[in-house]
Amino acid sequence: MTGKVGFSLFIILFLTCACGGKRVTVISLLTEMSSREMLAYFPEKNYRLLQSSSYNRASVSMEKEGWYANMDMSHFIRVEEVSGRREFVMLDADGPGAVVRWWMTFYKAQDGIIRIYLDHSDVPLIQGSPDQLLSGNILCGPPMAVSLQAGAPLGEEGRDYDHNLYLPIPFSEHCKITYECDSLRLLYDYEGTPVPEGYYWPDVFYNICWRSYSEGTRVESLSMEELEKAGNVIEKTGAMLTGQTTKPDETRYCEKLILPGDSLSINIPAEYSAVKKLEVELEAGNIPQALRSTVLKATFDGHMTVWTPVGEFFGSGYDPGTHQTWMNRCDENGLMESFWVMPFQDSCDIILINYGKEPVYVKFSAGFSPFKWNSRSMYFGSSWHEYSGIRTRDADGRHFDLNFVNIAGKGLYAGDQVTLFNNTYHWWGEGDEKIFVDGESFPSSFGTGSEDYYGYSFARKESFSHPFLSQPVGEGNTSWGVTVNMRHRSLDAIPFHSSISSNIELWHWADIIMNYALTTYYYVMMPCLVNIAPDKEGVRRPVSVTKDDFTRNLESSGV
Repeated sequence: MTGKVGFSLFIILFLTCACGGKRVTVISLLTEMSSREMLAYFPEKNYRLLQSSSYNRASVSMEKEGWYANMDMSHFIRVEEVSGRREFVMLDADGPGAVVRWWMTFYKAQDGIIRIYLDHSDVPLIQGSPDQLLSGNILCGPPMAVSLQAGAPLGEEGRDYDHNLYLPIPFSEHCKITYECDSLRLLYDYEGTPVPEGYYWPDVFYNICWRSYSEGTRVESLSMEELEKAGNVIEKTGAMLTGQTTKPDETRYCEKLILPGDSLSINIPAEYSAVKKLEVELEAGNIPQALRSTVLKATFDGHMTVWTPVGEFFGSGYDPGTHQTWMNRCDENGLMESFWVMPFQDSCDIILINYGKEPVYVKFSAGFSPFKWNSRSMYFGSSWHEYSGIRTRDADGRHFDLNFVNIAGKGLYAGDQVTLFNNTYHWWGEGDEKIFVDGESFPSSFGTGSEDYYGYSFARKESFSHPFLSQPVGEGNTSWGVTVNMRHRSLDAIPFHSSISSNIELWHWADIIMNYALTTYYYVMMPCLVNIAPDKEGVRRPVSVTKDDFTRNLESSGV
């Protein structure tokens, strides 16, 4: 074993040891965050991914009224009086655990103080305003502490930017997070009294994802000393997340004019055992349609686990806009790249299929590297389906849930994407994500709105890119048009032992017809059963770029 192959195996073994050692620390979590390979292994240290959020507490059960209740803000676990101040509790979690993703935004309530208490201490480990702690530099800088749309027009007075914190906060015994804000004190004192016309109560929206490790897992709580020690690792992790550092050991290239119904495949080198990088570039008379009708199909060791339009797989939907995340990107020349690690033991078949009516010229490459397969190794999967011409109310005029995917088996949920065409200027995304794991009766992830789930707020249409979040196009947020939102998971990936059901509410302000496509990314062990089947007719349907397109396509479909 020499050269690049030996070095790559050394790195993989190093990362495995660093993340699977005796203790969970802020440094081990950062190391795990910056390793794409680690997602392909079922977590060695067992945890449940849980979420504390400001969802409307009227949502109790899908069998009861209130399951689709909106107004997902300013709902807290409790209110505490501390030294004469009122603190609103957002998280109250027993350890061992780690906070791994935190999103928060405000309406006229941003001038408050966040406090993080660890291991039952009465003194907060750290405190500060949201813009200092979540998207400032008290804990770290970007990209792990960032406001995705700083500088974007707010549209309404008093709305603050969204805040996203990805720096892990491990704790051994307990973690409590509170928010003190005089505006919220007024809200709680006077809510229910008559409201002057045109006035809205100040509000707070939050989602905090945290890992609950199995009892006995050794976790070292974050401290200011540990944070200082981790300074260089934080800086290097940020640089890795924002750079494209994937360097396969060997890359194979091919190109071809793919006629309708034809395909193009990559020759797989026998000496490697993981796909590390894919590149696709299309030339076609109708690029949006080619992005939808050209499908990536991948089979590993005889298991077909990927069947997704290339535009969705690489994060563009069918709009060739630019973006860059930790897992995929598209540049201004239309070059699309994927960095998902896709391991296999014996065989791998990767094919591009043209289901469209027109020929597509394709430049295609795949990069390969070694991968150490063991009892925790998993296959990569991606599914896609579209609710085309769907009405935003059911037969009784109510909201309802859309299904991303149901998986029976063992694996790790690693992300998802929506690509939709909104047929009005009204906002489409009040819907909350609801993710059920291992047969639980109430979802361990219950959110506060679709854009909150994807890291932004208040239906802003401006494009943004982040290592784990992206909106390449958002025209459909405020007008007729396309919106693409994606979220990739690292430390907030969701393990499941027997099943997962990922869903999101279709909660639109208007009763209309629209298109809503859903893509998922995951890792699974075999055997497993996925409910989303290849939809050949779906990828052949004409895409809608403009309002006229949508009207014409709707009429031709007979909806």
